[in-house]
Amino acid sequence: MPDVKLEIQMLYDRVMVRISPEDGERRSSGGIVIPATAQMAKRLAWGEVFGVGTGVRQVKVGDRVLFNPEDQLEVEVHGTTYLVMRERDLHAVATELTEHGTGLYL
Repeated sequence: MPDVKLEIQMLYDRVMVRISPEDGERRSSGGIVIPATAQMAKRLAWGEVFGVGTGVRQVKVGDRVLFNPEDQLEVEVHGTTYLVMRERDLHAVATELTEHGTGLYL
């Protein structure tokens, strides 16, 4: 029996996110390298949405979202780590220019 590949379908209001690689080591505005292990306060992270459930209303696959990575569940698929969370655990979505945004841009 050959190896069968199965499609992952998120359920209900669940979102599967991969943390952006640039959320590791950071640089200050003065050029000082801040290692990923340095903790000053709880830090939110940006990630890319790779899967959404049928009950998700505000985000879609490919969106960049802001969330707290410490409060989420991890799953590894083909050597890549993803986080699984509820849509309500997302803090923001980075989108193109909108009429009701903050005026801040990435």
